Amino acid sequence: MPPDAKVLVVDDDAVTRGCLVSYFAAEGYDVREASTAEDAERLLAAEEVELVLLDIRLPRKDGLTLTRELRVRSDVGIILVSGRQDDVERIVGLECGADEYVTKPFNPREILARAKNLVRRVRQAAAGSVPEGRAALPVYEGCVLHECGRQLGHSDGVLTALTEGEFQLLRAFLAHPGQTMSRDALLDHIRNREWVPSDRTVDVLVGRLRRKLRDDAASPKIILTVHGAGYRFSPSPRPRA
Repeated sequence: MPPDAKVLVVDDDAVTRGCLVSYFAAEGYDVREASTAEDAERLLAAEEVELVLLDIRLPRKDGLTLTRELRVRSDVGIILVSGRQDDVERIVGLECGADEYVTKPFNPREILARAKNLVRRVRQAAAGSVPEGRAALPVYEGCVLHECGRQLGHSDGVLTALTEGEFQLLRAFLAHPGQTMSRDALLDHIRNREWVPSDRTVDVLVGRLRRKLRDDAASPKIILTVHGAGYRFSPSPRPRA
């Protein structure tokens, strides 16, 4: 477990919130809690937090709105927690920038495992350092993938963190350069996810990955759309700056 990792639990249900707070505290995390998005915002403005466990259904401002606002200004890890098995809600959560999505009732040990990975990524991104131990994989000219930290390294020295879904999708593309891959085939490579398989899931991840690869969404050169078939990864051309 990352030492002294600070976690914020946001849930208006006292039982669920108490369960998560107690579990993470027992595992050595430094835990904060809030019952509303507004309370969470005040706490986040005052303290540095590395991971947010966020209920979607909150009074007034909901968890999806807070996720979108947080992602604009922060790389904090975000695990959405929902009491509904709703495909649309899952996809919207992904679009807003959530790293993970779990549904109630949940297994605290599973959330803990996901939390450890997210905190590790957040710390590596914040340090602006390249993880050691494994060689970087070339993505295209001037861009490499550091697998240990799930980061893209650009020629200008900027490191860009990837979520687990983006990382798995890029690894699938790197393993099949120049090949047209269907959405179903790409979904098979997005392992250990709770996102309900759908074409929209892949489309959203592709859009996010294009932005991080600096690939022009209006005229992509790296991840090409093959209408009626899927996507093709074409790493040879260098995207425009």
